[in-house]
Amino acid sequence: MNPEAKLTKRVRGGHVDVHPFEKALVVFYEAEATILGELGDPVIGDKKQCRKIIRLKNLTKQTDLSALAKKIVDTCDLISPSKLPEIEHLLKYLLKRNSKSAAPDMSTATKEKLADPGAFDSAQIDETAHMTDVDDYLDLLYEDTPEKLRASALILQLARNPDNLEELFNNEILVGALARVLREDWRKSIDLTTNLVYIFFCFSSFSNFHSVILHFKIGALCMDILEHEMHNHAVCVEELSKKRL
Repeated sequence: MNPEAKLTKRVRGGHVDVHPFEKALVVFYEAEATILGELGDPVIGDKKQCRKIIRLKNLTKQTDLSALAKKIVDTCDLISPSKLPEIEHLLKYLLKRNSKSAAPDMSTATKEKLADPGAFDSAQIDETAHMTDVDDYLDLLYEDTPEKLRASALILQLARNPDNLEELFNNEILVGALARVLREDWRKSIDLTTNLVYIFFCFSSFSNFHSVILHFKIGALCMDILEHEMHNHAVCVEELSKKRL
């Protein structure tokens, strides 16, 4: 590096959200590094989207949420003091969510497994998904049902890691294809439908991704799927009852 060059670093705080299944807050922020030339002009710059997890293992009903929110804001430079009311609101939501699903006699590992609907795989594949191969998975979504099923299972692997959600969300072609396949093919394969619905569930875990759920009307589509499956179940029960007579 040129000895006259100077490296500057800048961090921009972004939004804060609750972790999808842990008792924690997630702070999203942007880190920017710039190398300045001899005249102070930027020569090389790089930006990176980052996140910081603030785990709250001791959060209970007895916790003073106002005091905890203030402590979080005071100790985390990434969070603006103006977000204090928002942090307190997120803590209330987090406490309410965890109190509903808490099971005192369960181990942490067991609770995390139950909190994650992806603990079961609708499509068993001996393959590890990679973000660098997303375009290949996208191509498979335009093939027949077996290929679509494989693609959905691989994309689901990626979506279950919160670190990948931002990049997946920004891939508008991929998200549009996922919504299209769900809308057009949900009657063809229950495994394919399960994978696709859970991918959108992963997006729904963070409020900044809710726009994609609303845009593609995933909620209404899920209700249609649920009603269809309930009808099929009722028909099967009726047929079994007739056979027993």
